[in-house]
This record gives sequence, structure tokens and C-alpha cells, in this order.
Amino acid sequence: MGGERRQPGPLLPEGPTPWAEPALPGAGGPQPRKWSRPRARPPSRRRRSTCGAAGGRRSEPGPASSGRTRGRGGSEGAAAMDLVGLLKSQFLCHLVFCYVFIASGLIVNTLQLLTLPLWPIDKQLFRRLNCRLSYCVSSQLVMLLEWWSGTECVIYTDPRAYPTFGKENAIVVLNHKFEIDFLCGWSLAERFGVLGGSKVLAKKELAYVPIIGWMWYFTEMVFCTRKWEQDRKTVSQSLLRLRDYPEKYFFLIHCEGTRFTEKKHQISMQVAQAKGLPGLKHHLLPRTKGFAVTVRSLRNVVSAVYDCTLNFRNNENPTLLGVLNGKKYHADMYVRRIPLEQVPEDEDQCSAWLHRLYQEKDAFQEEYCQTGTFPETPVVPRRRPWTLLNWLFWASLLLYPFVRFLVSMVSSGSSLTLAGFVLVFFVASMGVRWMIGVTEIDKGSAYGNMDSKQKQKD
Repeated sequence: MGGERRQPGPLLPEGPTPWAEPALPGAGGPQPRKWSRPRARPPSRRRRSTCGAAGGRRSEPGPASSGRTRGRGGSEGAAAMDLVGLLKSQFLCHLVFCYVFIASGLIVNTLQLLTLPLWPIDKQLFRRLNCRLSYCVSSQLVMLLEWWSGTECVIYTDPRAYPTFGKENAIVVLNHKFEIDFLCGWSLAERFGVLGGSKVLAKKELAYVPIIGWMWYFTEMVFCTRKWEQDRKTVSQSLLRLRDYPEKYFFLIHCEGTRFTEKKHQISMQVAQAKGLPGLKHHLLPRTKGFAVTVRSLRNVVSAVYDCTLNFRNNENPTLLGVLNGKKYHADMYVRRIPLEQVPEDEDQCSAWLHRLYQEKDAFQEEYCQTGTFPETPVVPRRRPWTLLNWLFWASLLLYPFVRFLVSMVSSGSSLTLAGFVLVFFVASMGVRWMIGVTEIDKGSAYGNMDSKQKQKD
């Protein structure tokens, strides 16, 4: 946290520093420039790592640790931690989280449905109510990341930009390489108090999924089919409706369109070569049209683009199942605040701007792989208690009747009842595994399996 300040990426405006504490992104836009390597930290403070092919990172051992033997208190503490870790990995705990999430989500969906008559009467009241209702659902996933797993995320940014986070609307451009990168984006929004109103550009099929999809529908999430001729009009209309949205929000967008894998990267770079674009080592070629229409539709409403580059220390490969098992990860995120005025209005120029942005993101990722750190000042935004309190409220409301129901079933002694209970337990187990499975990288979008001509049109 106390490391020396390192120079950011492009275009940091000159001026006095109004904020004395560490903060978020540098306020620069991707202009043509020669990227200079940030000054390295002293060797004793650097996390040493090297990059493999296409961005895979392998850690090198740091300085040898002292050979002190742990005392009795240390051994007991380690044993207690091992016990806690074992309890967190038990399926019964997962079943409790799943039950609370599903039951509370369906209740929230019902309450959202009851707010529909407010839309023609007071649209802004309808929106504010649904922001708070959606927070009841999305904050449970953030709670798993921040409180259950204890995952830490250090943000590297410019102290001059930090005071604006959460006080303005922003387009958040996040790399798409990890299974939980969307959770890290939600955690960023939560830390700055805008999770309830935040938006994403999501596949249209998700709108029909109970709980999350229905919740997004009521909060006016933007859905797309990934077929530009169909999306050109519908996505633009959805974005224009957000111009008078009463709550502050982050609009999260993964411009790569799908998660990074070696196969997708190879195909993406073939497309880049065919288009005469520079290759990327750690990212896929960004899809520019969705970003361009987002910028055009939200100009003068959104104040800035937050360029977020995420990575994990020690060669960690985070998964949603790992979070559910209580595994702690260590994330680093470099966030640059780029005023929207620096993003060109013309679609072609905006596309070229986004390609330059990703070339810079790639350079920052390469620097992270070499040094284990990003430019700028590190800070850990304060973890807010509301996600935990929200989950405890729903758990206390829903678990007592559920436990009583289970006890009555077991005490009845009926073989048919017990068989039904086992069946429900099995179905719940399969449901949890299925929901986790659909987030896995190798089950993501079939990027590159389409006709290459279709891809090159983007």
C-alpha cells in the first residue's frame, strides 16, 4: 500500500492533487504515444513473475523465508484455519447459499413484478425501488467474494481521479480472462456504492433466466443478440432510455465479447492480421461496434471511461467454485479514468481509439507479468458491510422455516417422504454444479468457431 508512486499510462492531465490518499485510475485517454515502462519498485517489494505464451503467468520463487518454527499458538491457529476451510468446502454450506439465493431471488422477482403499475405513474420511483431490490440479489454474489472467500482486490490508480469514483456515471471496460472477472467488476461497483444501479451489456437469452435475468429486466439492463444488424437499433434504444436514469451507475462492458483462451486467442490474432491490426498477447481483439454505440448513446450523461485491467497474483486461476469453497484470491486491478471528451464521436475513429486502448492494456499486462505490479498508487477501497448484512437478513428470514420443514420431514419416518427429500437434495446438488459449470471458461462463447468472414465484419 505504501509503495512509491509510478507513472500511469497515457494522457494524465496536469494540475494540483486534491486528494492525499491513494486512489483509482489515471485520467488519460489512449492517444498515439511511446509507452514508457513504469519505474520498478525496490526488489524487496516486487512480486516476481514471468509470462508464458499468450499471457499465461508462472511465478518464480521470491527470497527465501526465514526458518523460524511456528510456536504452539501458531500451530493451533493454522489448525483452526484449516478447519474453517474444510467447513467452507462442505456441500451443506453450498446448499444453504443456494437456497437463500434462490428463495430470496424469487421473492425479489415477485416484488419487482408488483412495482410494474408504478411505471406509467412515476417512472423514477419505479427505477429507484428496483435498484434497491436488485441490490438484494446481486450483493449476495459480491458477499461470497468479499466476505466468504475473503478475496482482496488492490486497485492501482491516480489519486486525483479517486474522489470521482461512485459520484459519476462511467463506462467500465474490463478485460475478460477469468471466471470471476465479472464478480470483480461488481465488487468495484459495490465498493463505490453504485452496485444496485449498475448495468451490463448481456446476451438476450439471459433475460429469460429466473432471478438474475428477470432482475436485470426490471433494472433496464441492455441485452443483445450478438448479431449487429439486429442489435444496432435495439441496443441503441435501450441505452438512450438510460439517459434520464436517476441513480449513479457503472456500465460494465467486456469489449472482447468472450473469455480469453489459447484457442480463441489464436483465431482472434488471425483476424487481427487479416485486418492489418497489431497483435495482442494478453487480450482478444476487441469488438468495437458495441462500445462505439454505447459511447454515442450515453455521451453527456456518462462522464468518463474507466479502463480496468485485472490480474491475479501468484499464478492464481480463480473460479466461482473456488469462491464458493471459501478460497481466498489476491487480485490487482489497474484503473484509469479517461474523460469521455477524449473518446472520438466518429464511429471509425472511436474503433481505432479502442484498438489503441487495448494495445496499451496489453502493455500494462505484460509489465504486470514481468514485475508483479501495475503503475500508479495502490489502494484497497474500504469493504462495506451492507452485502453481509443483506445476506444475514435473508438467511434469518428464510432458514428457520426451511429447517423446521426438513426436521418435520425426517421425523415423519415415512420412506416415501425420505425418498423425496433425497431426490430434492440430489436435484439441488446437480443444480448448484450446473450453475457453476456454465461459468467455466471452456464452456464460454464459441468464439472463432463461426465463419471467419462473419467475425471479420465486426
